[in-house]
Amino acid sequence: MTTTLQWIPAIAREDVPEEDVIAVLAGDREVALYGVDGQVYATANLCTHGNARLCDGFLTGHEIECPLHQGRFDVRDGRALCSPLRENVATYPVKIEDGMVFVAL
Repeated sequence: MTTTLQWIPAIAREDVPEEDVIAVLAGDREVALYGVDGQVYATANLCTHGNARLCDGFLTGHEIECPLHQGRFDVRDGRALCSPLRENVATYPVKIEDGMVFVAL
């Protein structure tokens, strides 16, 4: 079975802060977008450990720290990097076209 990605416009590329995180709506889903080293990455915006929004966390390099329990995820692949996290966070493909960030859901 082939799955076709649906590319949803999210935000102008210039509005994604460098070395920071921002929450956006992509369709009906809230995602966190991260500007790191000139690249844009997208994850689900809710921590898998608690009901905390990752956009309220602290981005250091490719790691987002949850604001509630200080667990960290790698924004490139969603890996949970330390306790108390036990589950990875969902990641989404990103593409930039005509100055817009699109997220595949």
